[in-house]
Amino acid sequence: MPQNKLGSLYRVSIHLDPKTDPEYFEIIEPLLYTEGIQTLGTFLQHSDFTLLRHVLSVSYMTYRVCRKLGWDYKAAARAGLLHDYVTYDWHVPDKSHRLHGFRHPYFALRNSRELTELSKIEENAIVRHMWPLTPIPPKYREAWALTLVDKYCATRETLRKYQKHKD
Repeated sequence: MPQNKLGSLYRVSIHLDPKTDPEYFEIIEPLLYTEGIQTLGTFLQHSDFTLLRHVLSVSYMTYRVCRKLGWDYKAAARAGLLHDYVTYDWHVPDKSHRLHGFRHPYFALRNSRELTELSKIEENAIVRHMWPLTPIPPKYREAWALTLVDKYCATRETLRKYQKHKD
């Protein structure tokens, strides 16, 4: 995918609207409007991006990549939405937030299991998305896609404050 298309897809993903891609919203809607997922909108993730905006960007981009490649794009979309499903602000100094980068995939998996039934692909994508920070790499290609897209989105979001033009 050429850089201009990837950048364009990123801009679309951070300004999602149900009319943008009705199939995508049909997949995530049962999760998106739950109280737990909506709570993610109250926490900052990277720069001025909320956690909800981040997981939506990762979810939509991973969905698009997997759909284009003929992979399980439904599992990819769901896992993307749930991959950072933690209900605390990791920026707030607190002993329970220590080692957030290493521990939050397990918290996200636990919270996701309480919210919905997960496939093996979804579980693996959620718990392995921080590789190589966490030592065991993803097992499924959809989980690899989510891992790479998450790093791309996190980088774009973090560097956003240094850009002249903001998305």
